[in-house]
Amino acid sequence: LRLFAFLLTSLAAWYLGYFAAVHVPQNSVSTAFQKIGKKPVLRAPAPRRQKCDHWTPCPPGSFAFRVLSGGGKQRRAKICFEDEQLINEGNGQVGSGINIAIVDWKGGVPRITSCVTDPTDHSGELMDFIRNAPEGTLLLMATHDDGSTRLKNDAKKLIEELGSKEIKNIKFRSSWVFIAAKGFKLPDNIQKEKINHSDQTKNRYKGWPAEIQIEGCIPRNLI
Repeated sequence: LRLFAFLLTSLAAWYLGYFAAVHVPQNSVSTAFQKIGKKPVLRAPAPRRQKCDHWTPCPPGSFAFRVLSGGGKQRRAKICFEDEQLINEGNGQVGSGINIAIVDWKGGVPRITSCVTDPTDHSGELMDFIRNAPEGTLLLMATHDDGSTRLKNDAKKLIEELGSKEIKNIKFRSSWVFIAAKGFKLPDNIQKEKINHSDQTKNRYKGWPAEIQIEGCIPRNLI
């Protein structure tokens, strides 16, 4: 009986091997053997989009902001606060000069107003807008095209009083971004200003320097 069982088992094994050799494609067999012992490939999930296109989320209890200057004729300035586009090409709020948005979050609900400087008088409208901003508000500014030609010294001085260190250095078609607080102080670790001057040997666009940006997170309890 044991000999018969052994012969029967051997015959069955031979038949299965013959059947596999005839009916199963060789590339399938080789692929199956190649997969044995291989570790599964783990794919990282697609990154979740953060407010104002930050790479990482802001800590709880803080606001996200991003200020982007214009670049060339086509790339217009953008100002984003808490994922709301205050100034961008889509809402028609971008103009030549210095674009400025004011954010007031007293009472826990941000109230937002914006201003596009008139190309015929950069200084007058800009100064009125800044002076009328209530205490305890944020002011976010970005240039598009040229923000210096019609910008008078008294306007530069007013922006300098808000904390700008570069406004007096602004030149023709300089890319410039700035965030300031009126009536309170922003944390020292927040990048508040950036400037990039036109240089015909280094400009990204013909006649224009590259666009620049600042972004960060502002604690809600500063006021």
